[in-house]
Amino acid sequence: MNKVNNNYQATIYACFAGYIVQAVIVNFAPLLFLTFQEQYQIPLSQITLLVTFNFLLQLLVDFAAIFFVDKIGYRVSIIAAHLFSAVGLAGLALFPGLFGDPFYGLLLAVLIYAIGGGLLEVLVSPIVEACPTDNKEKAMSLLHSFYCWGYVGVVLVSTLFFAVFGIGNWPILALLWAVIPLVNAFVFTKVPINSLIADGEEGLPIRKLLSLKSFWLFLAMMVCAGASEQSVGQWASTFAEEGLGVAKAVGDLTGPMFFALMMGLARVFYGKYGDRIDLRRFMMVSAILAVGSYLLIGLTGVPVLGLLGCGLSGLAVGIMWPGTFSLATGVIKNGGTAMFAYMALAGDLGCSLGPTVVGFMSARFDDQLRLGILGAIGFPLGLVLGIRLLKTMFLRRQQAPIVKTSEEL
Repeated sequence: MNKVNNNYQATIYACFAGYIVQAVIVNFAPLLFLTFQEQYQIPLSQITLLVTFNFLLQLLVDFAAIFFVDKIGYRVSIIAAHLFSAVGLAGLALFPGLFGDPFYGLLLAVLIYAIGGGLLEVLVSPIVEACPTDNKEKAMSLLHSFYCWGYVGVVLVSTLFFAVFGIGNWPILALLWAVIPLVNAFVFTKVPINSLIADGEEGLPIRKLLSLKSFWLFLAMMVCAGASEQSVGQWASTFAEEGLGVAKAVGDLTGPMFFALMMGLARVFYGKYGDRIDLRRFMMVSAILAVGSYLLIGLTGVPVLGLLGCGLSGLAVGIMWPGTFSLATGVIKNGGTAMFAYMALAGDLGCSLGPTVVGFMSARFDDQLRLGILGAIGFPLGLVLGIRLLKTMFLRRQQAPIVKTSEEL
């Protein structure tokens, strides 16, 4: 058994690297938006489209994966995800010169790595879930921490590269970042990949999955988790700029990195001590802390406290996304790829919905961002409610004269 676990340890490491790839393809290009605008004379409205199309295509891939991943297999799919990511990152450097309008080259690169990002989001978590590990919740939390470390690494390495070699050499860095998914694609050709569904068992049909009350509860919790994370994370640089009185470039580094660092620490903490902690209780405390951080940001009006609230928010939301995944796999047996894909879709919807609500509410209150954050407090409160409902569901199952199966929940 130890030998099997050691073999699958390489798979888990490859999945860790997969989330670093995800961090690169999500966070590298935004560091260059001003450079794109100046170098290629691209208006801000078109640069905004890069973000929009990236998000929309990842959502489409999340949904489409439900219908093809199980047919072509996890190995082919995860290798393809890394290859799309590599080509897209390299395309940032190479494609603009192939078009009369460089914007279309950038857009093509973004669309290609968006396919890779969508596949990674659907595939990496179930691959780790299927590995024969002693504590699934710990492994899942530690896995998702690597997105945070990847994000911090992208910002630090890119900033250092630009300082030493100049921002004009960004295409070289894009090609260097593309090496990571290329190498990891090769790794995934070698490591063992287990199936989520045990031999002799069948995954839940999509119609049956959609009929489960617990499944819809977990989808709602994923929306709240994604929205809670991005409602503050999206505006972290603004809090840093206002709170510390620094230039925007420094604020872009300080705020998001503070948020990502705290979120990563929360995930590593549970990844190390999760076998001693009840996951639902830990998530409840985290959700309540998130509510407190929103109140600190929205009610104090003191920029430095707003920045502190930003960091506390990162600490609070760290467990929400991976924790909801783990709870779902514990309750819904044999949910398979479809369950992970739907949950990734719900999480992405939340990531879009949270900042949208903040922006809308801020506009209603004369562009006061702190009040916009306060207006999004319903998302962590929704997670508190979801965890309470989940606890009630477990209690009802335990008190029932005949124990229900996951298919009845």
